[in-house]
Amino acid sequence: MSEALQQMLERYRCQTRDDYVHALREVLQQIALLGLWRGKFFEHAAFYGGTALRVLYGLDRYSEDLDFSLLRPTSTFSLEAYEESLRRELASFGFEVSFHIRRKSKNTAIESAFLKANTLQHLILIKAGEAIRRQLHNDEVLKIKLEVDTDPPAGFETESRVVLLPVPFAVRVYSLPDLFAGKMHAVLCRKWKTRVKGRDWYDLVWYLGHHPRLRLSHLESRMRFSGNWTEAAALDRPGLLALLRTKIEQLDVKQAQAEVAAYVREKSALELWSTTFFQEIIHRIETF
Repeated sequence: MSEALQQMLERYRCQTRDDYVHALREVLQQIALLGLWRGKFFEHAAFYGGTALRVLYGLDRYSEDLDFSLLRPTSTFSLEAYEESLRRELASFGFEVSFHIRRKSKNTAIESAFLKANTLQHLILIKAGEAIRRQLHNDEVLKIKLEVDTDPPAGFETESRVVLLPVPFAVRVYSLPDLFAGKMHAVLCRKWKTRVKGRDWYDLVWYLGHHPRLRLSHLESRMRFSGNWTEAAALDRPGLLALLRTKIEQLDVKQAQAEVAAYVREKSALELWSTTFFQEIIHRIETF
């Protein structure tokens, strides 16, 4: 195992099977970002979503997918152009992965692909103990989904952030106020039928504690794009808070806690959650 890989793994206090699998996934994610950088991907796209917060800003929950947005709409974009750089970079650290484009079943602007790796094989590579390895099936597969929005709503800004491991490289990412706008759009507009994505609410709490500034114009752009804001008037802060209060009243808090629990180590952070808790903290949002 390389020194850089060892350094990456030392950040994790792995004790359980889930700890090791989460650590393995995040190492693969970070090396995949390096492969994309080498392939010049960030000249055309920006990182956003929960994994961007995790890798670049220290969000204290695990995240599964790599989400990106093109800098400008491009209908001919394909992730296949980056397969070689992804596979080559991961192979240079000993990781054998397969790459699969997800074929669209409907007309959508989201391009998707999966990196797939044998979990047990790679836990051996990162020296997980035998007691941990015995808890996995030989054919268990670890999947990382890459998604690219090829027709993004306008009005966002990006910046470059340096990642130091496994080697120094740079990632183009949405600015934090625009990342927050994207997360707020998910909180207000995500359609999961009867399910609740507790990770959205966890991230909302994180933003309010760390980076509460939100670009309201980008949120409005996203909501108009998705058909969730059709008013002639612009969305303002009182309007946003009214929408949030309604959403909180409808929130199944216990279901949200249960959904996110597998992604956080400090589960005590979820104990405060209640309708009253969320109604109180949303007033910390700073809009501009």
